[in-house]
Amino acid sequence: MIQLIVGEKGKGKTKHLLEKVNASAKTSNGNIVYLDKNSKHMYELNNKIRLINASEYPISSEDEFVGFVCGIVSQDHDLEQVYFDSFMDVAYIKDRTKVEDIVKKLDKISEQFKVDFIISVSLDASELSEYMQSKVIVSL
Repeated sequence: MIQLIVGEKGKGKTKHLLEKVNASAKTSNGNIVYLDKNSKHMYELNNKIRLINASEYPISSEDEFVGFVCGIVSQDHDLEQVYFDSFMDVAYIKDRTKVEDIVKKLDKISEQFKVDFIISVSLDASELSEYMQSKVIVSL
């Protein structure tokens, strides 16, 4: 399952994402990963959550990002959820029109491996296609 938290930069998406991931950590039986562009939120995350700073890895394109996510999923059979903060930055998406393509790839991975992806993306809900709007859980 894919869930989106959408809104322009500075609207408070990260706050919602952090609240959701920490709430999930209290009830989840599996593992949770929080993927971000830096380690700034390390101390705001429950200690059961694995923070991955994507900038520490040699990712430089959208395809490399999808491969990176596949690597995370393949190495942890107990993985239940992956949270993406600053999605366009960590996924190296330069063209806003490519966001849906990457989300569709993640949706396939999610269905096949039963891992939920919760994504914070700096786009206004009005800019999203019907497919993307159906995935929105919070719009700021």
